[in-house]
Amino acid sequence: MKPAQSPLLQSTYELRQAIRSKAHTGPTSGLVQGAMQGNVVILPADWASDFLLYCQKNPVSCPLIGVSEVGDFTMPQLGHDIDMRHDIPEYYVYRDGEKVENRSDIEDLWQSDMVAFVLGCSFSFEHALSQAGLTPRNIEEDVNVSMFETNIATVPAGRFFGNTVVTMRPYVPKDAIRAIQITTRFPKAHGAPIHFGSPQEIGITDLNKPDYGDAVSVKDGEVPVFWACGVTPQVAIRNAKPPICITHSPGKMLVTDILDTDFAVL
Repeated sequence: MKPAQSPLLQSTYELRQAIRSKAHTGPTSGLVQGAMQGNVVILPADWASDFLLYCQKNPVSCPLIGVSEVGDFTMPQLGHDIDMRHDIPEYYVYRDGEKVENRSDIEDLWQSDMVAFVLGCSFSFEHALSQAGLTPRNIEEDVNVSMFETNIATVPAGRFFGNTVVTMRPYVPKDAIRAIQITTRFPKAHGAPIHFGSPQEIGITDLNKPDYGDAVSVKDGEVPVFWACGVTPQVAIRNAKPPICITHSPGKMLVTDILDTDFAVL
């Protein structure tokens, strides 16, 4: 893996500092384009092996890009001075599978037995789409991406199971084909779409009512295109019911120093 260039490195560090100081609390889509973004799951160590296996069995929804040492809240392999307790704009806290609160930091919740997982995010291929003239609608409209729970089952592992969550970006058919070609090159950012066209076929009844994120406009002649999403583990967490689990708030990601092209298939 080649190191990030210094201007990008500086920008990602500055963004994490802004998040740490609570100066930035919103979504991270479209920010520091060219940097790999990550979904986050933090679990006690005795749940970590089950979750690791879940990720390995579901690499499209849960593409691992980093795992911490037990009790270590840093991620030096992903970026300079990353602190998993502070560097995400908003955290969800789950207890026994129920989301009980949202937080801007988790320093007082961090335990010596915790393990942090970082999974690739589709925000990382949005830069490539934009460069090709296919700027995602959520970036055009300056909102969070639309995310939906589907009827597509993941492969169970240990105590974790559930259906796939997807992101949706609309395109006219010829642009959808090009978007498929582009995103296939980014397997660690979920790769190619898993469905396009009729949302009802995958259990989505209303594109204007996403389960997470914001609705975006779908124009005449456009079709919805659906990519697997790193919010999928949050469904599995609800089902597995660990005593405590901490995740990112959907759309508010860890921004790393890794280039989105570092994991690309050229």
